[in-house]
Amino acid sequence: METITETSTVDVAGAVKALAALAQPQRLRAFRALVVAGAEGLTPGVMAQTLGVAPSALSFHLKELAHAGLIDSEPRGRFLVYRARFSRMNALLGYLTEHCCEGQACEVSAIPACTDC
Repeated sequence: METITETSTVDVAGAVKALAALAQPQRLRAFRALVVAGAEGLTPGVMAQTLGVAPSALSFHLKELAHAGLIDSEPRGRFLVYRARFSRMNALLGYLTEHCCEGQACEVSAIPACTDC
């Protein structure tokens, strides 16, 4: 059962799954690369080369991001093209804002600079 639906709603399980997928450095880097690539997307070969990741490791990370509903892929000739699912990313951000900030604009207080460093 997919917990982030096509209507771009997120429940607790979907939020946890998406955040867990992004909580790994290589997956976060791959997701960021797909966000930057936009609608054009990227092939795994280009991503592996750009990110300096072994293709087999990248494949594992892409599978996890897809399982979390954050990316999708489509065949283009002999290749797969991966894209970020912006509607789902925005739904996750909306869920966090609604449930973590109680619908209010989240304000981040400035953290004073370390004076001992």
